[in-house]
Amino acid sequence: MSNLQTIKQRFSIIGSSELLDRALSTAARVAPTDLTVLITGQSGVGKEVFSKIIHDLSNRKHNNFIAVNTGAIPSGTINSELFGHEKGAFTGASNDRKGYFESVNGGTIFLDEIGDMPLDTQAFLLRVLESGEFIKVGSSKVQKTDVRVVAATNVDLMDKVRKGKFREDLYYRLNTVPIRIPSLKERAADIPLLFRKFLVDFSSKYRTTSVQLDPESYALLQSYSWPGNIRELRNLAEQLSVMSDEKIVSPEDLIELFPQLLQRNLPMIPNTGNGSSDGATMGERDILYKFLFEMKADLKDLKNLVYGLAQTNDLEMPQGEKVQPYYPSTLPANDFQPADYQIDSEKRGAKPIIINSPNTSYQPTETVEENLSLEAMEKEMIGKALKKHKGRRKEAAEDLGISERTLYRKIKEYELE
Repeated sequence: MSNLQTIKQRFSIIGSSELLDRALSTAARVAPTDLTVLITGQSGVGKEVFSKIIHDLSNRKHNNFIAVNTGAIPSGTINSELFGHEKGAFTGASNDRKGYFESVNGGTIFLDEIGDMPLDTQAFLLRVLESGEFIKVGSSKVQKTDVRVVAATNVDLMDKVRKGKFREDLYYRLNTVPIRIPSLKERAADIPLLFRKFLVDFSSKYRTTSVQLDPESYALLQSYSWPGNIRELRNLAEQLSVMSDEKIVSPEDLIELFPQLLQRNLPMIPNTGNGSSDGATMGERDILYKFLFEMKADLKDLKNLVYGLAQTNDLEMPQGEKVQPYYPSTLPANDFQPADYQIDSEKRGAKPIIINSPNTSYQPTETVEENLSLEAMEKEMIGKALKKHKGRRKEAAEDLGISERTLYRKIKEYELE
């Protein structure tokens, strides 16, 4: 733990999330080796910071380090950028040029957005990883290099492998040691610490008094999904430092400046342009819809029960409130009477409930807050399905209307094994 604290202080990493500590621990363990590392995580979580940690804790720390965004390099020039080219290799190649793998020999190269790399470049990269050999564009001479590769992606590379957009052999060669960096949403408890640090940094930068947030404002920040992760949080802190007239910011002030904090990511069908949608997203939506339909059925039964009790016991509603009858779908509304309800209940095997109370009005009730978190609903539905089918995942997946692969991923995510 003390080693992790030292790393956090050295690289200005803030947070005590278990997932973050696990990622840092893996990075520290693999750093002294020459193993290839694949860092995964959403955009904005700090993948480049982890690549620098691996380099600075390695035996290559005194040699060069370079970060290359492969997704930002045009496909026509990426081979030249990475491996260099000979004079006259193509139009505009007026001189010989060293590529990154030659100029960073003995050091570390960080390849970000590796999933966007063209297939022909993937073949050249695989050769470098396996033998340390490469050939410049326009040359036939094989050259050697000793470079450690740390790759990163914010997409599912195995999905790209299945679609034929990423080489399977390269995927396994890159994924020697995987490191997954958690999203900001997964480490919401760290948000107050991070935000305070950003506010202090920007107050020092702009020579202003640091803005402070009340507890309710921090709760609002923690409830937001942060699709842009730490990058988005940092930008918000900078805007708040410049734009806020108040030194103690309330939730109302935050919402006025940043209305996006009220946005919630509800389940929806993604628009892919060809009428298709991702299987995992569809499966998750189906689980949530199924849960909501079950809630609706429970409410319907509860309304029927309350109406039946009120009619059977001749109960009076408190003044100012009115009973709104809820008619079962099996009976026409104009034919519904208390007697019909009793007959229907007897047919279903239900026993009428009589409340013997000297007071004919309703007793004081307590409102129980229900957890309406989409994740909690999804987890509960999966748990019910697994219990119903005695742990048989295939049957549970069919009952939930999702693929067995999606169910397996959700079981791992919610630790339901």
